[in-house]
Parts: sequence; C-alpha cells; structure tokens
Amino acid sequence: MENISSRKSFFLFFVLGFFSVNAYSQTNAASVKRDTVVIESDNKFSVTTNRFWDNWFMGASGGGEIYFGDHNKQMKVSERIGPVFSLYGGKWFTPGFGARILGYYGQVKGVTQNHSYSTGEVYDASKWLEKQKFSYYQFRGDVMFDLMNLIGGYREERVYALVPYVGLGFSGITDEPKRTEVTGTGGFLNRFRLGKAVDLTFEVQGTLFDDAFDGELGGRKKEGAMAALLGISYKFNKNSWDKPSTIVVRESYDDALLIKLRDQVSALSKDNDALRAQLANSKSESVTELVIENKILAAPLLITFPINGSKLSNEVRVNLGFLAKVINSGAKEVVYNITGYADQATGNKDINMRLSKKRAEAVYQALVKEFGVSEKQLNLKYEGGVGNMYYNDPKLSRAVLTIAD
Repeated sequence: MENISSRKSFFLFFVLGFFSVNAYSQTNAASVKRDTVVIESDNKFSVTTNRFWDNWFMGASGGGEIYFGDHNKQMKVSERIGPVFSLYGGKWFTPGFGARILGYYGQVKGVTQNHSYSTGEVYDASKWLEKQKFSYYQFRGDVMFDLMNLIGGYREERVYALVPYVGLGFSGITDEPKRTEVTGTGGFLNRFRLGKAVDLTFEVQGTLFDDAFDGELGGRKKEGAMAALLGISYKFNKNSWDKPSTIVVRESYDDALLIKLRDQVSALSKDNDALRAQLANSKSESVTELVIENKILAAPLLITFPINGSKLSNEVRVNLGFLAKVINSGAKEVVYNITGYADQATGNKDINMRLSKKRAEAVYQALVKEFGVSEKQLNLKYEGGVGNMYYNDPKLSRAVLTIAD
C-alpha cells in the first residue's frame, strides 16, 4: 500500500509540476514587452563628433578694398576703392572652431611720387603725385571661431553668427616689378542662414603689408588694407551636429497577464495542499513538496557614452535608480553583471581597455554608493574595444550592459 501511494504521489507531482512550469513559461514569454528609448543630452555645449568628411564648406565673395599707403591719404576715398574677390574652402571641426584655405585677388588704387606702378596720369602736379594702380594675389589659411556657438551653445536653426578669424599667408604683386611677402590678416565674418546648406556672408577684414609693398618707402614700418566683401557659402555632406544620447532598453510586463499568472500559482498552491493532505491520510511517510520560487529580475539595461566619455548624465542616473529599486526588492541571491565596452574603431587596445573599465566602474559606483545596491549582487567586468554590438552602430559599442547572471 505504501509503495502504491508513493508512486501515485510522484505521478501527481509530476503532472502538477509540468503544467505549472508550462503555464509560467507561456505567460512570462507573452507578458514581456521590450522597447528602446533614446534620451538626448540637454547640455547645449555638448555635441557628438562627426566623421572627417562632414561639416565642410566652400564659398565665394567680392567687394571693395582701400589701401593705406604713404601718399594715398592725399587722394579722395571714392577714388581709392579697388575691387577684390575671394574663393575659399574649409571645415568646422566643432560647432565653435573651424579653419579655411583662401585665395584672394585685389587691386590697389592710390598715388605715388616715385612713379612706382604709375599709370602715367598726373593727379596733383603741385605735390608731384601721379595715379598708381597694381594688382596682387594672396593665399592664406584662417582659423575661425563661431562666437554664437561658443557663448550660447550649439543651435542648428540659429539665423545669425559672428565669426572672428585670424590668418597667415603670402601676397604677391602681379605687375612689374613683382614682389612677394608674408602677410597677416584678421577680420569678422557675419553669416546669415538662408537654408540648411546655404549662408549669406558679409565680412570685413584688414591685412598688414610691409612698408615697401607698394614700391614706396615712408616713415612707417607697416602699411595696411581694409576690405568689405559680400558672398555666398555652401555647406556639404552632413553639416549639423547631433546631441550625445543614451540608449536604454526597457522591459515591461502586462498587468492582466501577471494577475492571471498569480491566480494560476495560487491554484497550484491549493492543489499542492490538497495532495499533501491526501498523502497524510494514506499514512505515507514519503511526501514530496512542490516549491514555487518567485524571483523578481531587473530587465537588462544598456547605457551608452560619448567618445572618450565615462561620466554618467542625470538621465542615466534616473534609470539606474529604477534598476536599483528592482534589484533591492528582488531575490538577494541574484547577481548582476556590469560589463563595460568601448568602440574598437576609435583608440588603441590599451586606451579602450581602460575606458571600458572606467565606464563599468562609474555604473557600479552609482548603484552601490548612490542607490544602496549590495556589492555582493554586482559583478564588475570590462571587455575593452569591441565591434558594433547592435545594429551596426558604433555608438552602441561605447556602452555598459547590466544584466542578471
């Protein structure tokens, strides 16, 4: 009789266990919903570095220039204005810092006493002045600073920008006698946004020349020219900047299905009590107990970082706070792996290993020190540089992944 009861109890527990596990698996699989949330940084001065071929521009401009020579002040201002033209191309490395290479053509109009570049036309015989005219070219490099982005933070739709610049190059006179010299230039570029890729430009610049550039030596060491130019600038490839973002993978559970699962567990528990009573009545000494464990596991959490970054933003800390609540309310024997990664396409192996460690430690320290998660429930790892882990997107490899072991 005892042997028959034992076999019967084993069979009943087997059937009961089979249906309970099957019901739990189906309900749990159906109830989990996963979604990806992208949280952009609200820091107006922080942007993501673009590729090398992005943020390039080219432009052309034209206007007038006045040369300040030894005797030119004897001439009317309206008669001293010569035409100028420029072509340039450059790149913005950040929203506030850029550079360009420029080719420049100008024509100087003035007066001379020693017949340097004279047109042969007398301007003022009483002062031995003849009209002077010569053409020159200039090639230079400019360093540019966008004050609006540097002071007010990056904003793509900003209509006006003030861009001071300084440059160094060389200038040469194309007429006889020819001469070349190193020249320095500084100015202000006023940029007006006409569209996503086109800007209207107006710039005022000044250039320093040696005293002998125009062929006459006077009492000053340097001479100069002032020019005003109106033009168009065109930006090609990607010409905007993205904000750093954190990608968080969240899992949610359907309340109705969770209630159904709880009811099923309650029913199974009653069946277990009834079976235990039957076995007690049959005076069986062998009783097998059905134990149903209820472990609450936190959903995996993916946190991304900007290039070379390991600092946690406030948005990330909020999500870590939610994660900590689930860990602290769940089973204490569950251990979570915190694994740091870096993008192997940037940096070398040693740098990426250190960077992935710093990122993992940042998440670990926040969970332990800020949110009170036990160190015994956290396992710290770091993998160094890895390839594109998700969606062939290198940003998703600059990350820390937290998941239950």
